[in-house]
Amino acid sequence: MTTQPTTQPWDSANRLVAIDIETTGRRMPRLEDIRKAPKGLRQPGLVIEIGCLELLREGDGWTKGRTYEVRVNPDAPIHPDAIKVHNIRPADLKTAPRFPQVAEDLLAFLGDDPLVAHAYENEMDFLNYEFARMGRIPWGGEFFAAARFICTKEMSHEHFPGASGSLDALCDRLWLDRSDRFAHHGALLDADLTADAFLKMAYGDLGPRDATFE
Repeated sequence: MTTQPTTQPWDSANRLVAIDIETTGRRMPRLEDIRKAPKGLRQPGLVIEIGCLELLREGDGWTKGRTYEVRVNPDAPIHPDAIKVHNIRPADLKTAPRFPQVAEDLLAFLGDDPLVAHAYENEMDFLNYEFARMGRIPWGGEFFAAARFICTKEMSHEHFPGASGSLDALCDRLWLDRSDRFAHHGALLDADLTADAFLKMAYGDLGPRDATFE
């Protein structure tokens, strides 16, 4: 009996986008609390930085293409613990655009292509929250669905059962240089590492040799 090769969600794609988001570190309001809130009360913003990197199919492999990086003024305080992680302070965002001002550029960059994220639920939930906050979708709606995401954390559990699912631990297991992350996290930096981790787990040493790891 011949075993058929497993079809992966990226097999038919010509472009993927790795994405990472940094936030205020504040808890996302519960949907029931949002719906009970007084009419006209504006919910706080959560997203403060978005980083994206495109992966383009090149022959049998992938190469890195354009990047998209933007900081966002959330009109809300940033938790001190979050500042320790990404080193983004309120003063850094004073002149940054609000999310509605960057939404169309973000969507244009993402296109309709599959998204690669580490612990994708975070990126999905924060994006859906911000699009609901700007009135693009109802609260509790989905602008981005789970089916669109390729999750490197889930891939890591398949490759390394029982091991830590953090991006740092995954990079170490894959021998990826994460030294730039020692000082602080960054959305584009983390998206780049996520892309590298995806390529290594998807192809490794047995796959396309022209995949670019920069």
